[in-house]
Amino acid sequence: MISVETYESLVGAETVERILTKAQRLRDLHVVNVNSTYGGGGVAEILSSLTLLMNAAGIRAGWRVIQGRLDFFSVTKKMHNALQGGEINLSELKRNIYEEVVFENAVRMHLDHDLVIVHDPQPLPLIEHFRKKAPWVWRCHVDLSNPHQELWSYLAPFIERYNAVVLSLPEYAQKITSPQRFIMPAIKPFSTTNKELSDAEIDERLSYYDIPTNRPLIVQVSRFDKWKDPQGVIDAFRIARKEVDATLVLVGNVATDDPEGQEIFESV
Repeated sequence: MISVETYESLVGAETVERILTKAQRLRDLHVVNVNSTYGGGGVAEILSSLTLLMNAAGIRAGWRVIQGRLDFFSVTKKMHNALQGGEINLSELKRNIYEEVVFENAVRMHLDHDLVIVHDPQPLPLIEHFRKKAPWVWRCHVDLSNPHQELWSYLAPFIERYNAVVLSLPEYAQKITSPQRFIMPAIKPFSTTNKELSDAEIDERLSYYDIPTNRPLIVQVSRFDKWKDPQGVIDAFRIARKEVDATLVLVGNVATDDPEGQEIFESV
């Protein structure tokens, strides 16, 4: 299993030692992460490696995933978009679906850990249904620089019940009472998607997908999500192609909690 020490060749022995020293103070604490999918999105990719690293460092870290109906994930996708500046008709029906499904998950879920970390808007209201025996942290992974104001006003009371909020950039900070901290997302360099490939492996993949190698490639690697703007990449490709003959490659997947993903894929 990958451990903190495995990263020494990339970050140096001093950094590894500093992390392990800090982890020592948290040894044997029981931490739980809650999000909305085990696969397909960046949060799941982060948690799949981070929870293992925490356990390897002596911190008991678990991972829970909320369950939801299709209408719930349709609502939370609209919220996800609106937090990044999109539009939403925040009807009473949408609010009821959202809160009802989160309540059902709270009934099934037992969160009596030493630290609870809730990720993104989907499970956000969980905190309403537990007696807080330990700190709760809301980790938001989306761009909050221009949230839909009606939606933000609705979600802010849930958010302010958390002991802290973690955002990716200082530019995403909001006027809330909870302390805000900023941690940039990172990658796992040892995963299949990030490891170096040999020339033979590269040639085999290009050949398998019949991608020509005699002209430049314009490539986007991302989920099929409108906020990744695959249509913008296509438009840019069309402009570039007027100057240089090139090949467009869109490499992506669809998250299990994103009902719009397949639609975006089919549209591009």
